[in-house]
Amino acid sequence: MTSGDGARGAGRRGVLRAGAAALLLGAAGCGSGAGRPAVTTGPAGTPTETSTWTVAPTPTGTPTVSALPNPALWQPGPSEVQPDVKRRAVELVAALGAWPPGGQGVEAARARVAALGLPPELADRAGPLAPAAAEASLEVVDAQYGGILADSASVLVVCRQWTRRADGSVAEGGTTVDVRLSRAAPRWTVTALNPGEPGPAAASPAPAVAQVLAQPRIELPPEAAADLRSGTVHDSVLAAMLRLAGPYTLSVSVVRTGHPLDVFGTTRPSDHPLGRAFDVWRIDGQAVVDPSTPGQLIESFMRDAAAAGSYNVGGPVAIPGVGNQFFTDDTHHDHVHVGFSA
Repeated sequence: MTSGDGARGAGRRGVLRAGAAALLLGAAGCGSGAGRPAVTTGPAGTPTETSTWTVAPTPTGTPTVSALPNPALWQPGPSEVQPDVKRRAVELVAALGAWPPGGQGVEAARARVAALGLPPELADRAGPLAPAAAEASLEVVDAQYGGILADSASVLVVCRQWTRRADGSVAEGGTTVDVRLSRAAPRWTVTALNPGEPGPAAASPAPAVAQVLAQPRIELPPEAAADLRSGTVHDSVLAAMLRLAGPYTLSVSVVRTGHPLDVFGTTRPSDHPLGRAFDVWRIDGQAVVDPSTPGQLIESFMRDAAAAGSYNVGGPVAIPGVGNQFFTDDTHHDHVHVGFSA
């Protein structure tokens, strides 16, 4: 079943700057200080609009182009339900969303996908993951399940991306990609991918949107922040985020776009695309999926989410009760889902 709506249904970080020959294993080095970013940020450094890295002149007047960011490649931890499912999804997204200078274009992307042993035509559906740019690098903020069943899965790959403009400056953005997989030998294969597209910012978003974006205890990846600015997220979600940010620092993975439309494996609509849910992958800097994260912290967060108005709280901790609004399953082994009926 998908992230969200678990009670109704039965149901960390990585970056690849792809090298053409090395693919996922080769990455160019990052600059050591020239061209520091001038970034407009929201909570905890989350960009709230396109950012620009400047081209810094050297003492001789010759422009020096700053290197793209190049953090470490995301890897699943030892406590994942199906580690290779996430690894497979991240490999594909990294191959599509990062390339060395001159590696842009569909044909080059097709070659990188084929080198992974995946259908090259997946590159044709990269959408916002493959903008027109001469160079790109990609950070996977988190990879969480949108659903995991015996023979099929959805992995939501939450990305931050940097692309080289024609003038040498760097634009910062990001998207969340719903990667669909099916069991195969020797590894799971990718059957589809659906990059999220939040749409334009609303002319007059609710006042709570600005409050959430300005709250340093709420960490939002690019697409989640864009969801809020689009005006398509319910007030109940915004109010709960602000309330939970009192006792906790919450790292949000997914709000609306990039999430499956239906509860995974069913035809029942998920609350996420309706703007009535959000997922949290890290609480007070501790990943939900990490076995060293105290269960008491996760349970406390889940109970407080319910107290904030959520009718449907899912996570890795089983919380008993009559008329239970809590649930747990394999899908929610790696995050806490907070859903609202309106």
